[in-house]
Amino acid sequence: MASLHVDVVSAEEQIFSGEAKFVALPGESGELGILPQHTPLITRIKPGAVRIELADGGEEFVFVAGGILEVQPGTVTVLADTAIRGKDLDEAKATEAKKQAEEAMKNAKSDIDFAAAQGEFAAMAAQIAALRKFRKK
Repeated sequence: MASLHVDVVSAEEQIFSGEAKFVALPGESGELGILPQHTPLITRIKPGAVRIELADGGEEFVFVAGGILEVQPGTVTVLADTAIRGKDLDEAKATEAKKQAEEAMKNAKSDIDFAAAQGEFAAMAAQIAALRKFRKK
């Protein structure tokens, strides 16, 4: 069966590199599914779960807080703003960060402060949703 090479990297480190049968992730306009020999594509990605079906039948899960996706016929590259391996996600920390962002939105003194807090709130909400989805599997 055909496979494609997948790299998921953040500014801090390489999170995943390996062969896969399928990759699903949150694109700017909706959920994207990438199979081998996919048409070349570059798009922004939203905060959420990157699900990688490995060539050996396993599955890898990574949370990304946005970034860029590049697809070539045999390669998928995810350049994430922030990326966390599914097994490293901490629901308690994410829930606390979401509460802090919500409080910051209530106490924002300017539109810029509100927008920053709103972005953090959205990222934490996406992280919690992705974590719960990952834990069901």
